[in-house]
Amino acid sequence: MLSTMQEFPLAIGTVMRYGVEVFGDVEVVTWEGDGARRRTYAEVGERAARLAGALRQLGVDGDQRVATFMWNNVEHLEAYLAVPSMGAVLHTLNLRLFPDQLVYIANHAEDYVVIVDGSLIPLLAGVLPQLKTVRHVVVVGEGDTAPLEGAGKELHQYEELLAGAPAVFEWPEVDERSAAATCYTSGTTGNPKGVVYSHRSAYLHSMAMCTGNAMGLSASDRVLPVVPMFHANAWGMPYAAVMAGAALVMPDRYLQAEPLARLIEAERPTVAGAVPTIWADLLRYTKEHGADLSSLRLVPCGGSAVPEALMRGFDEIGVRIVQAWGMTETSPVATVAHPPVTATGEEEWRARISQGRILAGLEMRVVGDGDVVLPNDGEAVGEVEIRGPWITASYYLDEDPGKFHDGWLRTGDVGTLSPRGFLTLTDRAKDVIKSGGEWISSVELENHLMAHPDIVEAAVVGVPDDRWQERPLASVVVRDGASVTPERLREFLSGRIAKWQLPERWAFIPEVPKTSVGKFDKKVLRRRYADGELEVRRVE
Repeated sequence: MLSTMQEFPLAIGTVMRYGVEVFGDVEVVTWEGDGARRRTYAEVGERAARLAGALRQLGVDGDQRVATFMWNNVEHLEAYLAVPSMGAVLHTLNLRLFPDQLVYIANHAEDYVVIVDGSLIPLLAGVLPQLKTVRHVVVVGEGDTAPLEGAGKELHQYEELLAGAPAVFEWPEVDERSAAATCYTSGTTGNPKGVVYSHRSAYLHSMAMCTGNAMGLSASDRVLPVVPMFHANAWGMPYAAVMAGAALVMPDRYLQAEPLARLIEAERPTVAGAVPTIWADLLRYTKEHGADLSSLRLVPCGGSAVPEALMRGFDEIGVRIVQAWGMTETSPVATVAHPPVTATGEEEWRARISQGRILAGLEMRVVGDGDVVLPNDGEAVGEVEIRGPWITASYYLDEDPGKFHDGWLRTGDVGTLSPRGFLTLTDRAKDVIKSGGEWISSVELENHLMAHPDIVEAAVVGVPDDRWQERPLASVVVRDGASVTPERLREFLSGRIAKWQLPERWAFIPEVPKTSVGKFDKKVLRRRYADGELEVRRVE
C-alpha cells in the first residue's frame, strides 16, 4: 500500500523558515565581554536572505562550498542558515588547526568563499595564498584587511554585501539527501577526513536533540553553545535551538571562565554545552568567586570522558552535568547519560558516569575479535559500532574501508553495552594500555586521578616496558599552591583500582596538551616521552 502522506523535504531551509516565522521575536544574543548585541530570529531570517542573495551575486549558484572562519556569534548563525538553504554547502573551518592542516582541508573541500571574522584575519592571512580554489573573502566586523591583500582573492565587507542585497530570497526546494554542511575530523592520525552532512541527517539530528532523552530543548530554553560552531556543528545545538524556538546565547571569543561566568549571570541560559576542560575551569572559578550559575537546568558535556568528580562538583552548586557521546562522524550526538527514573544512589551514578543510552533512530553493537558481535551484558569488551540516519557512511573523496563494516561505522572506541542499553567506554582503541596481556583503561585512571582534590588535569598513556610490553605513564597538573608526590597519588589510587594497574611512571606538567577541539592530545605526550622531554619520576 502506498502512503497518502505529503512529500515534504527534511531540510535546513524548513527549520529556518519555521524558526523565523513562528518564533520571530525570540532573540539571538552575541556576547561582547562587557555587554551583548541582540537580534531577533526575524531579523536573522532577513539577514540570512540577504546573505544568500549576496553569495549568489558572488557566483555561488550550485553546491559550492562556502567556508566560515568564525567564532560563535549571530553572523555565524546567519551563514549556518543561509548557505545550506540556498543549496550550497557550509564548511566550518577549525581556526585551531595547524596551518598545513587548514590548507589541506580548504583545498580538499574546494572552498569557493571564506567568511572570516575580522579578529581572525591574521590567522587566515597566513594561509590564504595557498587556498587554491578560494575566489572571495568576506570580512565580518572590524579588522585590518591589509594582510589579506595580494593573495589574488576578491575582498568584501559582510555588512556592505548584505546592504546591497534584497531582503527577500527565493529559497529553492533542495533534495533532502543533498549535502548541507561538511566538517573535517581533527586528524589525530594522517590527514583530516571530510564528513558531509545531508539536509535529512541534520534535520533528524536536530529533532533528536529536542527529545527529552537528549537535551529536551523547547521554546522555554535559552541555549548557550560554548562548543565551537566549527566543531561538528556545535553538537547540532544551533539548528536544534532554531527548530525548538529556543533563544540562542553566543559567547563569541569569550570562552574563558571569568567572561563565561559573567555571560551566564547576565543572560541566564538554561542549557549550555562544552567539553570537560571548560566546565572544570568554570567550576574552579565559581568556587573561588561565587558566580551564579543557577539558571542552568542541564549541561551536556562530551568530547572526552567526564570525570565523576566534575559532575559531583556541579551537583553541589545545583547544576546538573549530563554526559553525552558522539563523534564528527555521528553528527555528532549519539548517546546521552540520563539515568533510569528508578535509579538512586550508586545505581544512578553508574548510569551518569557511563556514556548513556543510544538515541531513537540509531543502533549500536559491540564487536570483538573476528568481528564477532558480543552480548549486551555489561562485561564483554569490544569495539563500538553504530549505524543510523545521521551516521556517516563514507568519507568525502576518501574510501577508508577499514572504518566501515557491513553498513556499520567502526568508532574506534572500546567499551561495553549493559542489558539496559547503557554504553560504557573503557578507552579509545589506540589508547588502551596492553600490559602483560591485560588491558588497563587510561580513561578510568584519569577519572580517578582527577577526583583527587589537588589534581586539576590528568592524562595517562601507555609507554614501552621491557617486562610488561606497556605500562601507564601518568602526567598530572597540580592545583596552584598544592604539593603531591607519586607515592601519595599511588596511595590515593589504591583501593580504587587493581594494584597491578598502579602507574610507576609519573610526570608533573603545567598543562595537558589539547587537540584543536579541546581533547587531551595523548600523541603529544607519547612523543614528549619518547624524545626525553618529560621529567619522569619512577616509583617501583
